[in-house]
Amino acid sequence: MSRDYSAPSFRHLRHWPALFGVGIFKLLTRLPWPVQTALGRSMGWLFFHVVRIRRHVVATNLRLAFPGKTPREQHALAAAHYQSLGLGLFETCLAWWAPMHRLPPHEIVGREHLEAAQARGRGVLLLTAHFTTLEICARMLAGILPFGCLYREANNAVIAKQMRLAREARTLIAVPMDDLRGLLRALKQGHTIWYAPDQGKRTKLSAMLPFFGVPAMTNTATSRLAEMTGASVVPYFGLRRPDGSYLLTILPALDNFPTADAEADSLRINRLFEEHISKAPEQYFWVHRRFKLSRREPSVYTR
Repeated sequence: MSRDYSAPSFRHLRHWPALFGVGIFKLLTRLPWPVQTALGRSMGWLFFHVVRIRRHVVATNLRLAFPGKTPREQHALAAAHYQSLGLGLFETCLAWWAPMHRLPPHEIVGREHLEAAQARGRGVLLLTAHFTTLEICARMLAGILPFGCLYREANNAVIAKQMRLAREARTLIAVPMDDLRGLLRALKQGHTIWYAPDQGKRTKLSAMLPFFGVPAMTNTATSRLAEMTGASVVPYFGLRRPDGSYLLTILPALDNFPTADAEADSLRINRLFEEHISKAPEQYFWVHRRFKLSRREPSVYTR
């Protein structure tokens, strides 16, 4: 259930640091974009070398996903990932608070695939994964091809409010992550819903499946959602280019999907994610503990 942001407790002293931070970043979005990118990369450098938040998680993920890379190459990739995280923070602020004309240059390839799926009138799951470019690329796409989204509220009430306001302002419909009935209803009504099932949790709709060749707890709900609603599943990926522009790629709807084998369908999705993550691996969200195992096995993240 969504929080009541109008409640007096929201103005409690404990929220002031977050409110101050939001105010600072709103001001920073007024700076020229090259200045913001420089600040983002510098922040990423600081968090990698000094603060070191979740650095062990990132190093473990990269070691498991890219065993063919040398330790030095994995270290360099981890450093690049933190710079991508820093950029992602400023991209998020730009996506939430800046007008469309101030967004960086971007190109959308394959929009005809989404338009064809939408023309069926049976709903679309806009299938993607958690990249650091998630927010800004979604904003760019929504400015041309409006869609709805799923969202999970942040733990911090101030950030959760800003996130929800941005979702509701920039998308046609915003459905809480835990509102399955709301998601099914939106798809049956013909909505296009942004959907990223790559952060698996242990649920009835999960299975241990390879991700970059390593067993990982994987969400298998995509097949079920498509089966229950008749929605098309259209893959979409947004990447940051070396020149600072962005490429948004929309692929044709998955054919022969869903099948009777939800695990095979989910493995197919994992391989699709692997293909596009490998194009810019530093931009994937490696700070997440992706390689969760069963409860009977020791965590790969144990030091």
